[in-house]
Amino acid sequence: MTQFPTVRRTHRGERETGWMQGIAPWPDDARCVVCVGIDFDGPSHDVGQGYIPYGSHSTGRYSARRGVPRYLDLLDRLGVPATFFVPGYDAECYPQTMRDIVGAGHEIGAHGYLHERTLFPPEEETRRLRLTHDILADLPGVAPVGWRSPSGQKTYTTLNVLRDLGYRYDASDKDFDMPYLLSFEDGGSMIELPNNTCSLDDFPFYHFSMTPVSEVLELWKREFDVIYGERGFYFLSIHPRSGWGSGTPTRALAVEKLLRYAMSFRDVSVLSLAQLADWVDSQRSHFEELSV
Repeated sequence: MTQFPTVRRTHRGERETGWMQGIAPWPDDARCVVCVGIDFDGPSHDVGQGYIPYGSHSTGRYSARRGVPRYLDLLDRLGVPATFFVPGYDAECYPQTMRDIVGAGHEIGAHGYLHERTLFPPEEETRRLRLTHDILADLPGVAPVGWRSPSGQKTYTTLNVLRDLGYRYDASDKDFDMPYLLSFEDGGSMIELPNNTCSLDDFPFYHFSMTPVSEVLELWKREFDVIYGERGFYFLSIHPRSGWGSGTPTRALAVEKLLRYAMSFRDVSVLSLAQLADWVDSQRSHFEELSV
């Protein structure tokens, strides 16, 4: 029988009623936390599928050439941090871009080596996780502490290798609206920061439904309104490439308008994912725990 992760206990503090209503203590007494995850998804996304990154498959090269610089300027104007999830292959292709990201005060997280779309045997998965970790640690000089699956794939091997490498959080699962704890049988733990790839990710809108930018922006604002009202966790995932990403001018402007809108509300705290994970770790009694 397949063994699934199970919720061991829903809340360990005294404010049980408040927790069930989605209330959690946020930094600086904020009502809502906003996080921006930027999935680099450069040429690795195409090379990993066997394509030469030229012609119609060159859109990933836009990330480093224009998309990421555009977002570094945007984030600097707003004065907010972000987390860039980078495949190891892309970091090798664009080492100066990695240094620019870290130099601007942002976080780099791991995102596979060739933006893998399939699972590998444990030995190969371990090799790729360690390879990407070493690349990202060496190029900008700061070892990653967070990981996001490049295509939603994750196994027990993944979690165990990440723990061995010193990762503090994972941002791959889609099973909850709030951060929670991953508790292991040996007593260790990680933080899970689940991401909503249905309505807070640009990929499905721009790749599948071809939704106009104005409608995407309006939906993202309405999602924020509800999450703010619930005192929740707003985690936006975007891609700085062209094509189905948000690297191009109008789509990047929509992201800026969204962030300005969210920041216009009082009591909103914008954090990198590492900052949020550290906060959750310091407030464990207020967050749900999942045994894996």
